[in-house]
Amino acid sequence: MSVAFLLNGTPVRVAGEAPTRTLLEFLREDRGLSGTKEGCNEGDCGACTVMVTDAEGSRALNACILFLPQLHGKAVRTVEGIAGPSGEMHPVQAAMVSQHGSQCGFCTPGFVVSMAVAHLNGDRVHDDALAGNLCRCTGYAPIVRAAEVAAGEPVPEWMRTDRAAVAAFAAGEAGAFRPEGSDELAEWYLAHPEAVLVAGATDVGLWVTKQLRELAPVAFLGGVKDLQAIEVQGGQLHVGTGVTIAALREAVKERIPSFGEMLRRFASAQVRNAATIGGNIANGSPIGDGPPALIALGATLHLRRGDEMRSIPLEDFFLEYRKQDRRTGEFVAGVSFPEQAPALRCYKVSKRFDQDISAVCGCFNVTVEGGVATAARIAFGGMAGVPKRALAAEAALLGMAWSEATVEAAAAAMAGDFTPLSDMRASAGYRMLTAQNLLRRYFHELNGVGVSVLEVLP
Repeated sequence: MSVAFLLNGTPVRVAGEAPTRTLLEFLREDRGLSGTKEGCNEGDCGACTVMVTDAEGSRALNACILFLPQLHGKAVRTVEGIAGPSGEMHPVQAAMVSQHGSQCGFCTPGFVVSMAVAHLNGDRVHDDALAGNLCRCTGYAPIVRAAEVAAGEPVPEWMRTDRAAVAAFAAGEAGAFRPEGSDELAEWYLAHPEAVLVAGATDVGLWVTKQLRELAPVAFLGGVKDLQAIEVQGGQLHVGTGVTIAALREAVKERIPSFGEMLRRFASAQVRNAATIGGNIANGSPIGDGPPALIALGATLHLRRGDEMRSIPLEDFFLEYRKQDRRTGEFVAGVSFPEQAPALRCYKVSKRFDQDISAVCGCFNVTVEGGVATAARIAFGGMAGVPKRALAAEAALLGMAWSEATVEAAAAAMAGDFTPLSDMRASAGYRMLTAQNLLRRYFHELNGVGVSVLEVLP
């Protein structure tokens, strides 16, 4: 494997490494850049946050689940590179000092990098930008104050150099397979169906760091630009498999606000910047947040095997736990769904509001005409071994008056749709009652009652 990238402004070429060696290991073990910390080693705590820049811009990513080939032709800036070339403090560093934002200091480098990326990009929603960075000492208030203080300061010139440097950086060829188009990927994957396809590595990364698996062969999909497009055609959004959750959120937050708000709570900024909608679908997790919303929208999944394309309803893709309707050598190419869905509501229930996995995720899309429910699509994550529609509940709604009595009947019918499991996140009984309560919540919200858990009503 040969990978070339810029590290704090200096060209670096790495050869002879396993394609699944992480950036965190490389920084600490080979470069002595120990400011980037190892905390959870699974992308949850943000202690390893680095800034990665390419032609599209700069974003915060977790170094612990970022494989070296994913950096090919890009620029990486660690906390050591946030300061100026002569040691000048970045505004966020100065603000962390003045606002007493650091106590034990372990989490501080990750916070500084996340804040510096947000500062560079003009992101002033500090709670979102910092949701992927955990601190056990400060209670966050002084860190948020530091972000607010720094926001008024100009971006240092040295923070603007990476994007131009990347454009001029003549990186060599990466030894790991990095297709540049979907045709190249389709041909290679048909010949190597046992391969692992890596897009954002937010799930696959844990196979390496937690399960200690050796992956081979591996294809890195970051260069397949034709699978990273979002297009509007005939009232449908066509989203390529390589579109990140962050990019998808931008595309839907005005068109389908409830879907966009749910994606705001999808993991953290670092994960949303890397994770792709195709990966979220293809890994088949029963608690992935994307599929319930897409199923409720009536999404169509597009699959490719060699030169052959086929399309199926998304709900038909999930057969049973971790088993999908995907043939040997076939990969998810994209997904399509209506660009408008005024009745869609998505509710994510988790122990923490931000940066947490759903215990139950319920998405509802009911059409009411003349006081009667004329169409219904209800989908849940966390209620079965796959993301699944509540068909019995839907049937109890269709053709009936949109009333509390009808909703109660549909909630009772839901018991025939699911037999949830008990695990560390929730008991089976809690999941069933919560799913039924979410239907009740949906009824009241569609009828104009305020139901946000973030609002306090008199």
